[in-house]
Amino acid sequence: MRPDGPAMAAPEESLRRRKTGHSDPQPESPPAPGRDPAGSPAHLHAGTFWLTRIVLLKALAFVYFVAFLVAFHQNKQLIGDRGLLPCRAYLRSVQQYFQGRVGWEALSYAPTVLWLMDWSDMNSNLDLLALLGLGVSAFVLITGCANMLLMAALWGLYTSLVNVGQIWYSFGWESQLLETGFLGIFLCPLWTLSRLPRHTPTSRIVLWGFRWLIFRIMLGAPKVQRRSWQEHQGSHTASPPHSRDGRPHSRTEVTTTQQRRASPQQHRGHHHTAETGVPTAGQRSPHSRDGHPHSSTEVTTTQQRRVSPQQHRGHRHTVVGFPPQGLIKIRGDRCWRDLTCMDFHYETQPVPNPMAYYLHRSPWWFHRFETLSNHFIELLVPFFLFLGRRACMVHGVLQILFQAVLIVSGNLSFLNWLTMVPSLACFDDAALACLFPSGPGSLKDRVLHMQREARGARPEPRFGPAVRRAANVSLGVLLAWLSVPVVLNLLSSRQVMNTSFNPLRIVNTYGAFGSVTKERTEVVLQGTASPNASAPDAVWEDYEFKCKPGDPSRRPCLISPYHYRLDWLMWFAAFQTYEHNEWILRLAGKLLAGDAVALSLLAHSPFEGRPPPRWVRGEHYRYKFSRPGGSHAAQGKWWVRKRIGTYFPPVSLQELRAYFRDRGEPLPEPL
Repeated sequence: MRPDGPAMAAPEESLRRRKTGHSDPQPESPPAPGRDPAGSPAHLHAGTFWLTRIVLLKALAFVYFVAFLVAFHQNKQLIGDRGLLPCRAYLRSVQQYFQGRVGWEALSYAPTVLWLMDWSDMNSNLDLLALLGLGVSAFVLITGCANMLLMAALWGLYTSLVNVGQIWYSFGWESQLLETGFLGIFLCPLWTLSRLPRHTPTSRIVLWGFRWLIFRIMLGAPKVQRRSWQEHQGSHTASPPHSRDGRPHSRTEVTTTQQRRASPQQHRGHHHTAETGVPTAGQRSPHSRDGHPHSSTEVTTTQQRRVSPQQHRGHRHTVVGFPPQGLIKIRGDRCWRDLTCMDFHYETQPVPNPMAYYLHRSPWWFHRFETLSNHFIELLVPFFLFLGRRACMVHGVLQILFQAVLIVSGNLSFLNWLTMVPSLACFDDAALACLFPSGPGSLKDRVLHMQREARGARPEPRFGPAVRRAANVSLGVLLAWLSVPVVLNLLSSRQVMNTSFNPLRIVNTYGAFGSVTKERTEVVLQGTASPNASAPDAVWEDYEFKCKPGDPSRRPCLISPYHYRLDWLMWFAAFQTYEHNEWILRLAGKLLAGDAVALSLLAHSPFEGRPPPRWVRGEHYRYKFSRPGGSHAAQGKWWVRKRIGTYFPPVSLQELRAYFRDRGEPLPEPL
């Protein structure tokens, strides 16, 4: 029987439709949140920076947290009431210069909230500032949201510490953190605490401020001359309350009848000091060059130098630092041009880590490759910022990878972590979406909805966004204006590096590593309980610092992003004489007294549980990495050291009495 009936025709038609891929039309259902109409996961569009702001804030908060943690652990020992350079004495000297008034001139010279606090317990004040910074930065780091008030608080707190930190806060990354933190203020809404403040999109002006910062850090200056700290100071306008080392004078300045001269060995080992601006002390130690204490007639006092307020307003802050800058290197040490600098860098960098020990023994061709890669990253890659979105993201990736390599190979404090922060401004939401979870209600989903809404609707005129746009434009004008002296300095034949041209350090110059040390020298502090320091049977025992090389058998430390400030200054001191680093005699006096505050800066005191030493001296050593698999390494030694000579002669607490008295400081009392 032939299947003519409609009952058979319907299934046949249904089968035919299935074979050809057609089916009856069904009513359309709306796409699920976070998915496109085809059902595949939705992708964020390029050109918005909502997620970029979150990543930037978290990264900046992390660096702030480390910086305030360092301050909390070390400020009391360095600038506290019984510190090596008390900040109370610093502020009093500034106050004295301005006729005892704490007015606008004093505040603008040393901007810090400590002017408004009770100085009777400076340790508590310093702890309070550090703890507030830790709390606010921890909140931003955990939540990923902030407002202008919180970010301004972080910037103001750290500015307050940097401006009284003297030589301990003279590193280039302090100014770099303040400049980065200032830009971070304008990333956020004024009041709202939301990770996605709908009415405050991330400003393109602020993002370009971050990009301009990383461009200056990487590229550097087109002309470089190797100049000393004294030459830098000579090109500056005189700073009223400061001695030649950039610190304010106390009531008197101690000078000696001898002229300061560094030994040939120290000059031969000079490392980076011309470009980094290592401070030199204007005050002399109580010893002459022959090692004998000066008599009271050899110590003279001088009046503080005074200049007019007009001269004072023009002063610049020069600091020590190590942001890598390409043109400084290529026009500095010859080893950057013949590609041999990396043969020495790992061994002679300020605080090597264990990886540096092995990288130092890499094949010669690997060191040449490292140097060429360095030139490519610092000289060519910065221009990728101006070549469109994709090239800008390539720049960001390369710079972050470059900083990661530097972190792995050395302990450069939080510098490399901080340098990553402005590089994050190279990425938009589409590029950073992979860092955030997906799903309904997630940050990515909310950003996608905001992107769709922004495409289809014109924003309603609102007073708040209009004010914010005006503030962003004002920021752009301010950055452009403050960049004028920076750019002129970069183009000048007498340019200075790591310099701030304003007390708030908003736009600065950076740069270092123009020359690389070919050998490593260290100052080793030793003490003895012998009543006669010259006796042949006197037993001298070493003090061990937290991280800097000392005991050849001690493994190099791994502390990045943490920072031991005293260890770094000891590294700089090894390139100069002790007369250039007056604080080292203050440290010796506190070791002679067994001062617990100062001893907490060290890893080990050989006199722990015993009376303090009767004499302390400084010995100068040359250090080299042991060869892996060699005889010294087989004995468990990471370093091989050889004595160069005496850094400063043995001193006793009695001999240092006049030294402390002339500075109006109490003599450290022995335990």
